[in-house]
Amino acid sequence: MSAESHQHLDRWHRYWNKQAASHDKHMTLLDRVLFRDTRSWVCSRASGQVLEVAIGTGLNLDHYPPQVELTGIELSEEMLSRATAKAQIVRPDADLRLGNAHELEFADASFDTVVCTFSLCAIPEPDIALAEMVRVLRPGGMLLLADHVPSSYRPVRWLQKLAEMVSIPVGGEHLLRRPSLTVGGNSSLAVREIERFGLGLVERSRNEKI
Repeated sequence: MSAESHQHLDRWHRYWNKQAASHDKHMTLLDRVLFRDTRSWVCSRASGQVLEVAIGTGLNLDHYPPQVELTGIELSEEMLSRATAKAQIVRPDADLRLGNAHELEFADASFDTVVCTFSLCAIPEPDIALAEMVRVLRPGGMLLLADHVPSSYRPVRWLQKLAEMVSIPVGGEHLLRRPSLTVGGNSSLAVREIERFGLGLVERSRNEKI
């Protein structure tokens, strides 16, 4: 990871700590009007030992099957504090800890499922993060992803490009990334399910490590 990326990560780390208090209100609105049932779509496909990367404030906690063994990492201490408080009520067996998506502290082939929802848009080097997610997956394991992506409609993409002039400098949030393109180019992964909706703004996928 470059020195410049470390500087960006530090700045955005501070930004997301500040956003923790309002995060749930903002994301709940997006879930209702845009993301729809994506959290349940993703989490219902998780099984076995599960790692959630960038667990945020724990908005996915209610959606996992009861039998999974859940580990979650989060860069922001404030976000993690809120996720931990939720987990004590709905998922007391979850192992939630501070962590960096670029440098996962787990051994190779440690998990049956890796989940990342609406977070690759704000990770400074998403290709490195995805490579780390694949590394810690067991052969036959599932990488479950969801994010907002470039719209299928050119006028909307223009608006997204304009919005990035603010969202990237302020919070490191990219609106024109499409993680499935990186996944599709990874010879270790096979796409098993993929869906795109909401003017093409939302994409979710189930990918198997082969």
